[in-house]
Amino acid sequence: MYPSRNADAKGTEPEFQSFAKAGGLLSGLCPDDWEESSYKIDYRSLYRAGFRLAAFDIDNTLVRHNAPADEKSGKLFRELREMGFAVCLISNNREPRVKSFADAVNAFYVFKAGKPSGRGYLEACGKAGCRVSEMIFVGDQIFTDIWGARRAGARCILVNPIHPAEEIQIILKRRLEWLVLAVYRRGLKRMGKKNIP
Repeated sequence: MYPSRNADAKGTEPEFQSFAKAGGLLSGLCPDDWEESSYKIDYRSLYRAGFRLAAFDIDNTLVRHNAPADEKSGKLFRELREMGFAVCLISNNREPRVKSFADAVNAFYVFKAGKPSGRGYLEACGKAGCRVSEMIFVGDQIFTDIWGARRAGARCILVNPIHPAEEIQIILKRRLEWLVLAVYRRGLKRMGKKNIP
């Protein structure tokens, strides 16, 4: 259905370094990369590297919690499709929330994905007709978004939450995330990563 991952014209595929090992014993919870925002990721380079499915969490990844799709998210999804990406939303929310957002940005979706289970990520790959190695997933939560993507085998990028107003269960998980991110940040510095959010 969608173009599959191929080598470039020279017969080689550019590769992206994964920084997950910077987390040491916590590497299974750590993303391959960490960026300030979903809107500041170099998607064009990811496409050149062979990734063909760009999948996202919604709340606090693309918009504030429970906010509708806006001009900024719509523009991002248009640009991704123009690059050649299939675009998808993978959310633990119920279908009305996910479908309304997906319709607004013209993306397909997986609702009640059960993150951190890898099921929703693999379902998205099936819908896109691509391998999990061709998928990038962008999310703001370690214990759902990132852990699930790592379990599924997808490349994952952590972004900072857009706004601090969140549901109480998420606020409590954030406190545990701080511990993981403190270890991860130290490891990133040792590995020489610059521009750590």
